[in-house]
Amino acid sequence: MSEDPRRSIPRTDTLLADPPFVAATERLGRPVVRSAIVAAQQRARAGEIPPEDVAGAALASLPARASSLTPVLNATGVVVHTNVGRAPLSPSAIEAVVDAAGYVDVEMDLTTGARSRRGAGALAALLEAVPDAAGALAVNNGAAALVLATTALAAGREVVVSRGEMVEIGDGFRLPDLIASTGARLREVGTTNRTHLRDYADAIGPETGCVLKVHPSNFRVDGFTTAVGLEELRGLTRPDGSRVPVVADIGSGLLTPDPLLPDEPDATTWLRAGATIVTASGDKLLGGPQAGLVLGDAEVVERLRRHPLARALRVDKLTLAALEATVRGPVPPVAMSLHATADELRPRVDVLATALGREVVAVDGRVGGGGAPGVPLPGWAVEVPVEAVERLRRPTAGVPVVLARVEGGCGLVDLRCIPADRDSDVERALRAALDDNAAHRGTGAEPPSP
Repeated sequence: MSEDPRRSIPRTDTLLADPPFVAATERLGRPVVRSAIVAAQQRARAGEIPPEDVAGAALASLPARASSLTPVLNATGVVVHTNVGRAPLSPSAIEAVVDAAGYVDVEMDLTTGARSRRGAGALAALLEAVPDAAGALAVNNGAAALVLATTALAAGREVVVSRGEMVEIGDGFRLPDLIASTGARLREVGTTNRTHLRDYADAIGPETGCVLKVHPSNFRVDGFTTAVGLEELRGLTRPDGSRVPVVADIGSGLLTPDPLLPDEPDATTWLRAGATIVTASGDKLLGGPQAGLVLGDAEVVERLRRHPLARALRVDKLTLAALEATVRGPVPPVAMSLHATADELRPRVDVLATALGREVVAVDGRVGGGGAPGVPLPGWAVEVPVEAVERLRRPTAGVPVVLARVEGGCGLVDLRCIPADRDSDVERALRAALDDNAAHRGTGAEPPSP
């Protein structure tokens, strides 16, 4: 009788001791590697693969990365793209994150050995970048900064806000719900399109905790409109004569004015205009990690820092490292993509289009992330079939994932947010996607669904 070939299936412990699997275990962990080996052994027992192919099949089935997140190249032309993580970090910020990944002096003074202020370097960098702010604090996102501010200043009291600023941000989160979660009562004043100073003044009373000024960053109201500026709001007082704090949410995180975005607020200008504190996001136009920034009056910022909720909302050492490196470091990728001109982009797009035999079309990119709605970013894109756009976003071994967009029935590959040294990767991915589409057209079959 011939020997059962299944007896020659390699043992699990034998494979785990092989150098390729030892290296994979160090990178991915023993459970993941063992699971891949067992699955390959089961295939061999079922006769799907010969026993000698078990090791190769197990190695081939291992994930390419330690997490399920897949790096992508953003060829959509949307600079701050929420679905792909908003701002990409600069090389200096990435270096800072790597440095902070191990033990680090996040709360220690190495000179004295005593405990120090958490993230002192990042907060000092923010104060240097915005001299009009006497205090700074970082929490885990923009919504958290606003929640902390309204909780510390108005829990159990009233927050006065214009009806024209009752915004809904991404994924259905609404400002009224956010404020209500803090235990504060929302006091709406004015109308959707017109709010006057007297509307605020009439609403101020002993129960007023703060006035909230929100920049409606993801929409615009044009026409018959009136809004109240911070210069006027800063003078509001309660019946006892005490000043009412003005919390100003600028959203996108500009620290200083950007001439390209004249209608987008920045922390410096709004503090000078009269905001008590400004809240903003760190991973939008600032170009850093996800964080919520609080800048402004030192006493009020300290009040927020000492509130019990601040502990639950604090950022980790990786965020603090990336934030400091972003604020102090070179121009981040978001700013470079935002300010790339059509003339600068055209030669790169021409090279890509010529290499692929495709057409170049004029396009308008977008700021994204709820910032600067309606502001076009003129540029150029390579036109590709819609089916190629679908193919580009499907991970394939050895081929980078590229996100393009579909507009007017055409696929568009926009290099605005692609680092120049990755153009060759975009070309490689496009060749694979176009060849795949051509192959399916040749057989009369439809390309596989994404």
